[in-house]
Amino acid sequence: MLSNETPEGARWLLLIHQLPAKPAYARVKIWRRLKGLGAVTVKNSVYALPANAETREDFAWLVKEIAELGGEAFVCEAALVDGISDAEVQALFDAARDEDYAEISAAARELAGAGATQAERAAQAARLRKQLDEIVAIDFFGADGREPAEGLVSGLEAALQREETDMSAPSAPPAPAGLKGRVWVTRQGVQIDRIASAWLIRRFIDPEAHFKFVPGTGYAAEPGELRFDMFEGEFTHRGDRCTFEVLLADAKLDDPALTAIGEIIHDIDLKDGKYGREEAAGIRSLVAGIASSHNDDTQRLERGAVLLDDLYRSFAGKGSK
Repeated sequence: MLSNETPEGARWLLLIHQLPAKPAYARVKIWRRLKGLGAVTVKNSVYALPANAETREDFAWLVKEIAELGGEAFVCEAALVDGISDAEVQALFDAARDEDYAEISAAARELAGAGATQAERAAQAARLRKQLDEIVAIDFFGADGREPAEGLVSGLEAALQREETDMSAPSAPPAPAGLKGRVWVTRQGVQIDRIASAWLIRRFIDPEAHFKFVPGTGYAAEPGELRFDMFEGEFTHRGDRCTFEVLLADAKLDDPALTAIGEIIHDIDLKDGKYGREEAAGIRSLVAGIASSHNDDTQRLERGAVLLDDLYRSFAGKGSK
C-alpha cells in the first residue's frame, strides 16, 4: 500500500494493448493478470497503475506476455492534465479494492456462522487470509473496506486458536485491576475501531495507558503488553463484535452511552448495518477527515478523543437513546 491520501501530481503507468481475436483464452488470461496486479481500466484497453519500480516491472513482464500471445502493447508514464483527475483515478482503485474486501467480509461472516468442522473452518480461514493478504498487497491507497475485512478474518483466526487450545468460548475477561498502567499495542495506521478503542481504554479502563503502534503482522508481543484490534490480540474482533464492543464486555463497562457509541463503531467498522445507527455516516466522515489530515497515529488518537468525548457527553446527557 502506498498511501491513503489523494496523490496530487501523481505519476501513473498506463498500459495500452491490443490482443488478437484468437486464441480466445488470451483475453481472459491477460484480464486475470491485470486484476492480479491491481490495475484499473481508465479507458478501453488502457489500464493504470501507480508509477513505481515494482509496477514498472509488473507491466514490463505483461507486455512481454501479450506479445507472446500475438498481441501488441506498450507502457507509458504520465501525469494527468485534463479529462480525469488524480483523485478520480484513485477512486477507481479504492472502489475495486472495496469490492474485493466486501467479498472477503461476506465470506468471513458466513464462515463464522457455519456448522463445518474445526478443521474445515481452519482450512477456509487460511484461504481467506491468503486472499486478504493478496488484496492488501495491491491496495495502493488504503481503501475503506480493509478495516472490517481484516477485523473479521482476524476474529475467525482468534476463535479458531481458542478452539485449538480446548477453549470453546472466549476466556474469562481479565480483572480490571490488571489492566492498569499497561502498554497497549495496536496496528499502525489507526482507523475508527482502533481510535475508539484507544479512547475507551484511556478514558474508562487505563488512564495511564501508553500506546504503541506496530506492523499489522509479524509482531511478537513483549512481556506486559496488551494487544488490541490485531491478530492474536488479547482484545480484538470476536465473532461479529468489533474490538470496542469486546473491550466494553471484558472490562464490564455497563454504561448506556458507551453501548450507544459501541453500536456506532460497529456499524462503521463492520459495515453490516446491524444496529442501523443514523449517526454512523456523520461519525465515519469525521474520522475519515481526521485520518486524511494526520498521518501520525498519536495525533489521530488525540483528535479522535476530542470527537468521542463530545459524542459521549451528548449521549450521556440525553439518556443514550
